Amino acid sequence: MIRYALATLALPAILAAAPAERVVTDTALVTKANDAEVRLLIDPGAPAMPILTEEAAARAGLKAGPFGIGYRVGPVMVAGRSAVGRIGLGDAPAKRRIGWTAKPYLVGYDGVVGPGGLPDQVVRFRLRPAQPGEREVAIPMDADGGLFGNWGASNGVLTIDSQPLQVRFNLHQDATIATAGAALTLAKALDGTLDDDRAEAEIAFGVKRPVRTLRLAKPFAIGPIALTSLLARTSDFGNAEGIAATGTAPDPDEIVVTAKGKRDHKRDRVIIGRAALAGCSSITFDKPAKQIRLRCR
Repeated sequence: MIRYALATLALPAILAAAPAERVVTDTALVTKANDAEVRLLIDPGAPAMPILTEEAAARAGLKAGPFGIGYRVGPVMVAGRSAVGRIGLGDAPAKRRIGWTAKPYLVGYDGVVGPGGLPDQVVRFRLRPAQPGEREVAIPMDADGGLFGNWGASNGVLTIDSQPLQVRFNLHQDATIATAGAALTLAKALDGTLDDDRAEAEIAFGVKRPVRTLRLAKPFAIGPIALTSLLARTSDFGNAEGIAATGTAPDPDEIVVTAKGKRDHKRDRVIIGRAALAGCSSITFDKPAKQIRLRCR
């Protein structure tokens, strides 16, 4: 059984009552960390804590405090340091905790920040001009916590087979990618099978994970978005052995997590890529309402 906690909203009412919002049309933000100019990526799937590269942190004169940070990509931990510094994120520069890592979140940027770290109560990513026939769908939003409080990413939360499934959005990669645990949940609920193709996909901070194509007999739907195939990360938290293969049997070396006991569904996550969002004009993060709203055809 699949239960999506979604709501279709009447657009005229939303537009009339909408609070002031920040509209992101260019995801590059040029600002200052202390006195150093930095170019940040505003990314809908990134943590709320601004995270710089080591080089940018050095230019900003940040001195590591006692609190380290870590960003986990499957079994790979990207370790970093943090300190309190002044940084402008669309408002006047203010003291905030800033992290940094050796590798950039995305090549070409000095750092990254998610919508939860911006001062605005409502953050709307405009993907393209609105078109006739669009409707707006709301997904419950929850931050995934982290060090120093709600410094994690802003996730959508769905329920599939009575289990939570986190949803994030990636505007700089076409593919939609599910963690191993999420792939197993989707395969069970939507009659999924794994192709015998094998590749690697970059997730964040240059970390690549092995992936295979997961094909679904029933679509994975989030409002107007309906996916019948996506990439499954086969070597993450969770055990993908339960997914039937359309080709040869899965390579047992691919599946590295076979822990006994109940799986932690809080790690199950699907990152929706740009290709799946082709029919959408905007993604809105409404912090007071604790909603992520998609406006799509």
